[in-house]
Amino acid sequence: MVTQKSTFDPDFEIARISNFLKSQLESSSAKGYVVGLSGGIDSAVVASLCQRSAGATKVLCLRLFEDYHRDSQDYADAGVIIEKLGVRSFDVPISPLVDGFEKILKSKKVETGRVTLGNLKARIRMAMLYVFANQENYLVAGTGDRSEDLIGFFTKYGDGGVDILPIAHLYKGQVRELGRRLGLPEGVVTKPSSPNLWKGHKATDEIPADYTVLDRVMSLMFDQNLGPVEVSKRAGVPISLVDEVIRRNLQSRHKRSYPPMVSSW
Repeated sequence: MVTQKSTFDPDFEIARISNFLKSQLESSSAKGYVVGLSGGIDSAVVASLCQRSAGATKVLCLRLFEDYHRDSQDYADAGVIIEKLGVRSFDVPISPLVDGFEKILKSKKVETGRVTLGNLKARIRMAMLYVFANQENYLVAGTGDRSEDLIGFFTKYGDGGVDILPIAHLYKGQVRELGRRLGLPEGVVTKPSSPNLWKGHKATDEIPADYTVLDRVMSLMFDQNLGPVEVSKRAGVPISLVDEVIRRNLQSRHKRSYPPMVSSW
C-alpha cells in the first residue's frame, strides 16, 4: 500500500472557510446562520466555524432529536458544543412530528420501512431548520462532508437541503483534523459518525468501509484521477470495494445536481 504525506493545512482551511461564510452573509443580506447539531464532528465543526465568522449572537443551533435520544451521548455532546461556543440554541423535539406522519401514513395503509422513515425524519429536521432560518433571516449551514457527499450518503432534500455547504470539500478525516484544531472536545472529534435516523444507527451500517479507508480510496479516485486497478493497488483494498464506491458515486449523481429540466432558465 502506498501512502502520501498529508498536505492538509487546518489553519488555512479555517481562514478560508471563515472568509467564505462571511462573504455568503454579505452577498445574501442574511443576518446569521442556523445549524442543526447532531452531537457529531461535522455539525460541531460547522457550528464552530459559523461562530468564528459571524459571532456567537448570529448563530442559532438546533437540537432536533427524537424523545428516545434525549438521554444519549450525542444529545449531551451537542449541549457541550452549544455551551462551549456560547451560541443561541433551541431544543426542538421531532417525535410529535414523526408520530403524526406515521399515523397519517398508517391510515392510508402506506408501509414505511426503516430507510423510508429515516429519510422522512431527515426531511422533518430540514423543514424545522428552515422555519427558524425564515424567522431570523438566517442561512441554513449544511454539515455534509466530501466523504459522504461523493457516495450519496445523505438524504435528498433532508440533510442535503441547505443554503451552503462549508465543509463539502473536506474528507471526514480532514474534518476531524479541523475539529481538533478548533479545540473541540476529543470525544466529539473521534466519535464514530451516526445520522441518528433510528435506534443504534451508525454510519458504518450503510457505508462500504470505514471512513479512514473510504477517504484514501476516494482521494486517489477523485482527486488524483487514478483508475480502479491502480486505486485498489495503492489503497491496499479489494477491487470490489473500489467498484462499489464508483457505483454509489454514479447512482447518487442526482443528489448532487439540480433536477433535470426540458430547458434551462
